[in-house]
Amino acid sequence: MLNGKKIAVLMPAYNASETLEKTYSEISEALVDYVLLVDDASSDNTADLARNLGISTYEHQANLGYGGNQKSCYSEALKLDADIFIMLHPDYQYTPKLIPAMASMLMTDVYDLVIASRILTGTALQGGMPKYKYACNRFLTLFENMLTLAKFSEYHSGYRAFTRKFLETVPWQKNSNDFVFDNQILLQALFFGFRVGEISCPTRYSPESSSIDFFSSLRYGIGVLKTAFQYRLQRLGLMKFKIFSND
Repeated sequence: MLNGKKIAVLMPAYNASETLEKTYSEISEALVDYVLLVDDASSDNTADLARNLGISTYEHQANLGYGGNQKSCYSEALKLDADIFIMLHPDYQYTPKLIPAMASMLMTDVYDLVIASRILTGTALQGGMPKYKYACNRFLTLFENMLTLAKFSEYHSGYRAFTRKFLETVPWQKNSNDFVFDNQILLQALFFGFRVGEISCPTRYSPESSSIDFFSSLRYGIGVLKTAFQYRLQRLGLMKFKIFSND
């Protein structure tokens, strides 16, 4: 709990047994009230390890994809009486030590969503981000900023924090079950007028960290471009898309 606000850490997991314990060990027990892991039908012992660590664990019987995993994370998390929700990957690519800072940005009622940016530090490449991913990140971010008129340093970090009001309002259930879910929910935040803040986050790629392959990255990039066009078309009143509608 922080200033009377309860905090829940949500972990979308898939074959994370090698890094889960290390990630979990850096979560502050004095600050975080709940830790919830959703296992997306891993082929390793991620779910068993999570339970042994004392983490509340929900298992998919079939793989639903990265976005499908997040949908389960939010659906289960909203059953808790938490006020702030931190989305933390259990692959140790993002440091849990930023949880207090991210939670503080939300509990002061300054922001509704916080994204941890790997670009603000200027050390993404030194941290191991592949050059082609860095180049794609910069191009897609520039393109999206042009269409949304926002000024984010990046749209593609998976490390986020949300208020309860945000998750109860935005129609994230309508988003893709694939990796583009992350991008859709951020553009939904902009569309529905929520306040989005950024915090710098060190880049940390390692052999144990999860990483999507080239073709999945290509599909993600196409999905990002599509979502940005949908955002602008609906803003202009030319077309209507379900992800930007609460009907």
